[in-house]
Amino acid sequence: MTLSRRNFVRSSLIAGVPLVLPGSIWGAKVNPNDKMAMGFVGVGKQSRGLLNYFLHQDSVQVVAVCDVDTTRREDAKKKVDDKYKSADCKVYNDFRKLMARKDIDLVCIATPDHWHAYITIEALKNGKDVYCEKPLTHNVHEAIEVMKAVEKYGRVLQTGSMQRSYKEFRVACELVQNGVIGKISHVECQFGDPGRPYDLKKEDMEPGLDWNMWCGPGPLVDYNPVLSPRGIHNNFPRWRTYKEFGGGSVTDWGAHHLDIAQWGLGRDGDGPIEVRPPEKADGKRGAKLIYDDGIYVEHKDGFGVHFYGSEGEVQVNRGRFTLKKDGRMFAKFTKREDGSSCGAQVVKAEKAFLQDAKIKLYKSSSHPGNFLECVASRKKPITSEIIGGGSAICCNLMNQSYYNHAKILWDPKKKQLRDGGGDPKWLTREYRGPWNV
Repeated sequence: MTLSRRNFVRSSLIAGVPLVLPGSIWGAKVNPNDKMAMGFVGVGKQSRGLLNYFLHQDSVQVVAVCDVDTTRREDAKKKVDDKYKSADCKVYNDFRKLMARKDIDLVCIATPDHWHAYITIEALKNGKDVYCEKPLTHNVHEAIEVMKAVEKYGRVLQTGSMQRSYKEFRVACELVQNGVIGKISHVECQFGDPGRPYDLKKEDMEPGLDWNMWCGPGPLVDYNPVLSPRGIHNNFPRWRTYKEFGGGSVTDWGAHHLDIAQWGLGRDGDGPIEVRPPEKADGKRGAKLIYDDGIYVEHKDGFGVHFYGSEGEVQVNRGRFTLKKDGRMFAKFTKREDGSSCGAQVVKAEKAFLQDAKIKLYKSSSHPGNFLECVASRKKPITSEIIGGGSAICCNLMNQSYYNHAKILWDPKKKQLRDGGGDPKWLTREYRGPWNV
């Protein structure tokens, strides 16, 4: 057959045929026309690592980049063109032009949170498979709509909750799910404050930034470079602080750690039935997710993710891990002075307690790599829309309990408020212009 690999993949996907390609095919050196074409929307700080990864995959050809900032847009184009030794990468200010291109197969979305849902749904409608940064959506309503759209259009979506592709988190959750620390009573998750209203002073805007487009579905606020720094900055912009565009640390780091709590509790595709606010009306810690078996997840300062069981405890964070069993510290790496390494302590726990484990969790060693594998196989990625959407719902319900200092009653199966426990307005937002989700 003379059918190219790329056309074979596309034809199989359109026909709905399950497709598993041998690694030798994905890894082989191929012509650009045989590769899966990819576009990037949002090419700031978070996107740089992702762009570098996909640029070095033989199965992918990056063909377009989009950003509302001219400097970032042109910088990303230069990286792509330098890698391929060409000038073929197209640049866009408006993501809709990129989405309309029928030759683009894959899209990476790394915009501020308030844009995630609209751009993701637009990509899905246009037949693209999507890698979207976490949190998957800005509010609960959007999470539900993205989940519906993935099912409707039959696409593959990976949420950038990369901790699920780290071994220490997977092993921690396997220890919990296999009962190594007994019956779980509660989990503590460490991250910073909930979002707060935008209150920055107006500053003069330099040329080259489409501010109206940056604000998009959110309010058209006064420009301040804290939201969108000019130039090629090497920091994560603090738009995340403000609830109009992000959700504070509750949706930033919470999208990582609450996601791991859900995984360890075996609650993927499910969720809490109640969210309780902190005791103090102005409290910034203490909100709880309550599950139907009485287990709760509390937002506190601490280790990262900390599981408490009747026979021990598991703590996990990036590059840090402890297992306490029957009153004895069995494995520990929290700092260099502990000796050993995180990896060695994780393997020690794994060999001792998980050799014949009944529950084995989804294993991924590369988060974007898992996305590409699932594009080929049409299987669900490790943080599919079900996972990413569920974690976004947890984060946003927790934020609403802080914002309104109110108890929220939630039906995780129907994905709606129950028994009058909350205001439906808390689940969505006022959308500006044509950007309604």
